[in-house]
Amino acid sequence: MQTANFLTANFYYLMLKGKNILIGVTASIAAYKSALLIRLLVKAGADVKVIMTPAALDFITPLTLSTLSKNPVLIHFSKDKTGEWNNHVELGLWADTIVIAPASANTIAKMVNGICDNLLLATYLSARCKVYVAPAMDLDMYKHPATVENLKRLKSFGNAVINPGTGELASGLNGEGRMAEPEDIIEFLQKSLTKMLPFTGKKVLVTAGPTYEAIDPVRFIGNHSSGKMGFAIAEEFASQGADVTLVCGPNNLTAIHPNIHRIDITSAEELYNASVKAFKTTDIAVLSAAVADYKPTKAANQKIKKVNGIKSIDLVSTKDTLQELGKLKKAHQLLIGFALETENEIENAKAKIKKKNLDLIVLNSLNDKGAGFKTNTNKITLINRYNKSVNFELKSKAEVARDIVTVIKGLI
Repeated sequence: MQTANFLTANFYYLMLKGKNILIGVTASIAAYKSALLIRLLVKAGADVKVIMTPAALDFITPLTLSTLSKNPVLIHFSKDKTGEWNNHVELGLWADTIVIAPASANTIAKMVNGICDNLLLATYLSARCKVYVAPAMDLDMYKHPATVENLKRLKSFGNAVINPGTGELASGLNGEGRMAEPEDIIEFLQKSLTKMLPFTGKKVLVTAGPTYEAIDPVRFIGNHSSGKMGFAIAEEFASQGADVTLVCGPNNLTAIHPNIHRIDITSAEELYNASVKAFKTTDIAVLSAAVADYKPTKAANQKIKKVNGIKSIDLVSTKDTLQELGKLKKAHQLLIGFALETENEIENAKAKIKKKNLDLIVLNSLNDKGAGFKTNTNKITLINRYNKSVNFELKSKAEVARDIVTVIKGLI
């Protein structure tokens, strides 16, 4: 359970990393919670800016929030003394997300009615991003018909309301109206952002790494694949919302994303069985594993001693997973294969598309420096079933994975 919680917490951070988040702080005793919220967002890797309403200054100091956010806190339309303009339009365009926490009854009413008498409200009216509102007020204020109606209208505008909690209030009453806890707001943001990811609801199968075909309990037929490219593809799909099944041969890699279900295999037959089973409920399959094409007709039960010698090894073809999935593929499914070539690269890749019934093929050439097995970089050409191709420069495998997933997104 602890491991699951750790991975989930990391997933929150992955979702928020690199995001521009604008925090609005209004006049409420709950403003002290904003400090922890900002700290959690910065820790998650978000770039955080803060706008306070003038009345919020009675509840928390700008120095506290600027120290935690690592950015100056903005309050007025112009900067003190200099007269320089705090551009609310630029702030609204900068933000990927706006979170108003705490949101007082007064600010909520102004948002609903388009009243623009402070910098926060002007920025809200200029914003094009999703806006999240965490109400904080006393029980009777929260339950008043005017507030109830305002929150309904706020939602009708496309804003999200993070419902308050129940407990002891500043007035001494006990009931609903407490601003949601910062950790709950983080979780709410993560879940909301996940729903907006392009592959949310999609099931993706990725194969990675080599297969080992046993000669005896010690020796095998295999290849130099590290699995790095397949793991990068699985991570990229998962980060964009997909539920990923990763079928992988022997490797030393770790899949960190909680959306990845890992199945470890050794042989081509094990990869075949796991992939065919997973493909039944798959929307997209990317087969990047480097599968051994041949295996010994019979593997020895004991280590073959050198003194006895091995004059020859009889080989038989392994099962072709990619070709089998091509036969099973339904109209709604996408099948993507890999081709690692050393000569006649384009011609061989195009022939493989037709033979295996692929929608897209990822072509590597061992003639390209920095591409192929065990490297941290790759250089690819993507070719679709209509023989249209796109060449990419040498990049890290994480960047290559992003390119592949972006092209697949365009095929959906």
